[in-house]
Amino acid sequence: MSSRSRHQQQKRLKAPAAPKLPSPLVVAQLPEHDVEDDGTYRGLEFNGSDLTSREVDAADYEGCRFVVTSFAGSELYRAGFVDVELERCDLSNMTARASGMHRVRMSASRLTGMTWTECSFRDVLFDACRADLIGFRFSTFKNTVFRDCIMPEANFQNADLRGVRFERCDLSGAQFSQAQMDGAHLSDCVLLGIGGVTSLKGTTVKSRDAQGLVRALAGALGILIQE
Repeated sequence: MSSRSRHQQQKRLKAPAAPKLPSPLVVAQLPEHDVEDDGTYRGLEFNGSDLTSREVDAADYEGCRFVVTSFAGSELYRAGFVDVELERCDLSNMTARASGMHRVRMSASRLTGMTWTECSFRDVLFDACRADLIGFRFSTFKNTVFRDCIMPEANFQNADLRGVRFERCDLSGAQFSQAQMDGAHLSDCVLLGIGGVTSLKGTTVKSRDAQGLVRALAGALGILIQE
């Protein structure tokens, strides 16, 4: 491997930049800090807040922390999360479009059925999240890591996943059709039954993980495997 290639690989594998939160944070109070159209929220800590089933256009969070907070069922359009931490939160069945996350850490949170379509993610870490049936169709990821996440049947159709890392994730039944994945890394992941397997061209996969791709690859190539 040339020095240039090694440099490029190291660049792809760098850790996502950590959120930059101000200190101290102001404790958020509802309804004063409830999410609303064109709302801007800076330097706030939401702890145990109920933000479920909101329909919001153009809300921006900057330098905020969410702990045991629920966005379940909320619908966001043109929302922004910059320098944000989410810990043990509930984002199940939340939907977002034309929105983005930059320098965000999401840990030990429930993301079941969460759908972010045509969105952007930069320097984002998803850590130990329950993310089954999650959707990221037509979204773009840069310097993003999924670590220790349970995400069967995740949908990355037409997503830009170049350089993204999946570490110790359950991706069984995940859909990668038409995704861009050059330079992506998958290590210690469950890859049984994934769709769009030919989109994995250009990825790096550990040898023991590759066994789970055999049937999907065979199916894509029209090969019948007999027991």
